[in-house]
Amino acid sequence: MTEDATTLEAQLTELRQIRGRGILRVQYSDGRSHQYGSLDELGRAIADLERRLAATAAGRIGTVRVFSTKGV
Repeated sequence: MTEDATTLEAQLTELRQIRGRGILRVQYSDGRSHQYGSLDELGRAIADLERRLAATAAGRIGTVRVFSTKGV
C-alpha cells in the first residue's frame, strides 16, 4: 500500500488536533471509531505518522557510494 503525503498530512493534522483537545476516543463520520489507551499512545501514533511522512518526502535512495582513505 502506497501512502501519499497528502493523506499522511491530513491524518497527522487530525491526530495533533485530537491530542490538543486531550481526547482519547475518536468517532469518525463513516461509523469507525478508535480509542487510544493514553496520551502517550496517541503521541506514539503521531510520531509514527511523522516518520512515515518524512520517508515519503525523502523518496528512495537508489545508489549509495562510500569512499574512504587511510588518511596517509
